[in-house]
Amino acid sequence: MTGRHGGNIARLAAAAGRPAGELLDFSANLNPLGPPEWLRPLVSSRLSDLVHYPDPENSAVTAAFSGAFGVPEEDVLMGNGSTEILYLLPSVLEKRRAVIPVPAYVDYAVAADLAGLPVEAIPLQEARGFVPDLAVIEKTLKGDEILLIGTPNNPTGVSVPAADLKALALRHPDTAVVVDEAFADFTDEESLLDLERPSNVIVLRSLTKFYAIPGLRLGAVVASPEVIGRLRRRIPPWSVNSLAQAVGAAALGDRAYAEETRRFVRKRREELVAEIGAIPGLFVYPGKANFLLVRIDRKGLTASELAQLCLDDGIAVRVCHNFAGLDGRFFRIAVRTADENARLGRSLRKALGIPAGPPPRRRPALIMLQGTGSNAGKSILTAGLCRILLQEGLRVAPFKAQNMSLNSYVTRDGGEMGRAQVVQAQACRIDPDVRMNPVLLKPNSDTGSQVIVLGKPVGNMDFWEYSRGNAPPFATAKEAFDALSAEYDAIVMEGAGSPGEVNLKKRDIVNMNMALYAKAPVLIVGDIDRGGVYASFVGHMEVLSERERALVKGFIVNRFRGQEAFLAEAHDYVLSHTGRPVLGVVPFLRDLGLPEEDSVSFRDGLIDGRRPEGDHVDIAVVDLPHISNFTDLDSLRIEPDVRLRVVRNPAEMGEPDALILPGSKNVIGDLVALEESGMAARIVALARESRTEIIGICGGLQILGRRIADPFGIESEAGRSVEGLGLLPVQTELAREKTLMRVSARHLPSGCALYGYEIHHGRTEGGDAPPLIRRDDGEALGTGIPDGRAWGTYLHGIFDADPFRRWFIDRLRERRGLSPLGRIAANYDLEPAFDRLAAAVRKGLQMDAIYRIMGIR
Repeated sequence: MTGRHGGNIARLAAAAGRPAGELLDFSANLNPLGPPEWLRPLVSSRLSDLVHYPDPENSAVTAAFSGAFGVPEEDVLMGNGSTEILYLLPSVLEKRRAVIPVPAYVDYAVAADLAGLPVEAIPLQEARGFVPDLAVIEKTLKGDEILLIGTPNNPTGVSVPAADLKALALRHPDTAVVVDEAFADFTDEESLLDLERPSNVIVLRSLTKFYAIPGLRLGAVVASPEVIGRLRRRIPPWSVNSLAQAVGAAALGDRAYAEETRRFVRKRREELVAEIGAIPGLFVYPGKANFLLVRIDRKGLTASELAQLCLDDGIAVRVCHNFAGLDGRFFRIAVRTADENARLGRSLRKALGIPAGPPPRRRPALIMLQGTGSNAGKSILTAGLCRILLQEGLRVAPFKAQNMSLNSYVTRDGGEMGRAQVVQAQACRIDPDVRMNPVLLKPNSDTGSQVIVLGKPVGNMDFWEYSRGNAPPFATAKEAFDALSAEYDAIVMEGAGSPGEVNLKKRDIVNMNMALYAKAPVLIVGDIDRGGVYASFVGHMEVLSERERALVKGFIVNRFRGQEAFLAEAHDYVLSHTGRPVLGVVPFLRDLGLPEEDSVSFRDGLIDGRRPEGDHVDIAVVDLPHISNFTDLDSLRIEPDVRLRVVRNPAEMGEPDALILPGSKNVIGDLVALEESGMAARIVALARESRTEIIGICGGLQILGRRIADPFGIESEAGRSVEGLGLLPVQTELAREKTLMRVSARHLPSGCALYGYEIHHGRTEGGDAPPLIRRDDGEALGTGIPDGRAWGTYLHGIFDADPFRRWFIDRLRERRGLSPLGRIAANYDLEPAFDRLAAAVRKGLQMDAIYRIMGIR
């Protein structure tokens, strides 16, 4: 916990009995934001150039430094870290001794000693807060010395005004005044580089600390051309490698990163001073850098002993007894993030035996599945993990901050949410809750969506308006997550699309920004059935920032067909290129019997089941451009005597026993599309000339009616009105308010009980239309023509009830000339499906490793 940091962290982690990555390091004084985001792509894109011989003159980075600080290039020399230059200075300045106010960076004295210079230490007074007294220092100056002084000082963090140092140098022109500004970039104070420097002033600057790149080693000295010339003759050739030169040149031009760092460090430092200052027995010196010096005022306890107690708690601090002028009471801490600083405060209180106040809110076990793209299988795998964790005895809930889907559901209290999170909640055996999907986007055009927040529609927006305005409502998503976190033992989070969409990352609320907020470990899921999965794994890691990469713990290969042994070489490749393992291979799972996430799966043919053997009925489903809630058809997929297929044009339609028009998020637009494709005419012909039964669900009901009007522009232009197919004697007007409710009802012709939900803007009326379905409160919920060959309803989930579904299929069988089965042939019960899914996922994934990642075991 003392000495140089390089290599220390591994030793400290070993002493703490934990991996280095699990040790919270407050001993290092690097930028808490980490390296700039452009560092990785810069290195990747120029790697072939960067491995060649470096520019011996360091031309580009010298020019960048000159431009950034406004100093002539002839006054600048770049080095392999400022320490390399520091060690050369005593030998080229031709002085006889060194004067060092202490405590100070230990290498000042080491460098002087190696050059054979005696060191005169000027103790800084503890009573003055270690603020240098320049009058005292001046009394020691004779003109034959090097004055080595840091501002801000390491380890005290105290700064000396640049103007005062300049004045001192002018009063002592024969003294070489070496000012170490290694931490000056962290402050807003004036630098000597901002002033006209006397010729006897030499300024050292470090880039490695401010830009968090200590392994690259890059520093600079600013001095008179004469001193620069002497140093250049002593410094080894090619001392700055090509990579450091390229990164340094880019870093010096990144003003936004520098400004963000100063704001961040200033705020976090103020918070940390307050946090540590409130702990009895500790005194904190309010320095100006990205670290703080702390003194223990409790008898019988040394900084080394306190540091060991913190280390046992997973935190490393820097003991300072090896700094001249300090003793065993002092230690140094870095300024880190707010949560990390708070954890340090708790650890210090624990080490001192001081009650830490209310314990932090219990944090649930977390895991987040993100994907290499849409439809990678994240939703189904999330449901599988939910069921596995439930089987492990945990109270678990799903969470997806924002979903874009046409497939939605109405909760018990009338809120609307994505169907995928409903299925995941069912896997957890809990009621769906809009907090599990606080933001839902339901596309109603190629570029626009209805926005639903916490279950209620708040308006329609095009994507540009949504992404550039005050939305997306990230605060709402965070509040919903926090609320769920307080109620459950574990949360399985799901991302959307890909976290690698660089054009969306800054305002993306569902992938890495949500993971960063929740501090959730991330597994990236890839669909190997599509191809390119391993390249996508590696590529995603390349476009993530360092903070985002730190959250990624591994990868999952999904939908694999074949022998897993053939993937071993690819998994080794991914590990070597990303440092992250593949934590499992899940096979291609067919016929799970679970609702699919969105219309992608519908159009990929997952409901186009094979033709059953033996007698069966043929049910066709119209693929509307803006199809929604197609999971209304899921229960039909499991029936042994049903062929369920999708039709997209008149040629595919044939003469099915039943034709279903499903829900739509843009009814008028879909009706126009049916007319333009010839599908509308074919549907009308089937209704009039064949035995086909025509069914409309929600939007499909509206299409089957005589007219649809949109006076408020809910789904189209305001005031638009179009004729429907005219197969039902009803007309619809789209209202401002949306109907959202759970429903219990009865199908009048069969007497069967029904259940499901309503979710629609339409108000459909028809004076001469007989009711077909009646809610328990007496309200009509569906209508049809007397012979039963055309009917429609607003009830989503109408086919989920086993008795009604069998009645419906048997009626189709009779019309086809087949005998009715007269019994329930399939139970639409998701429980066995969830258990089958969990077994397959458990077999495919390294669950023990995932449990460790979540902190469960």
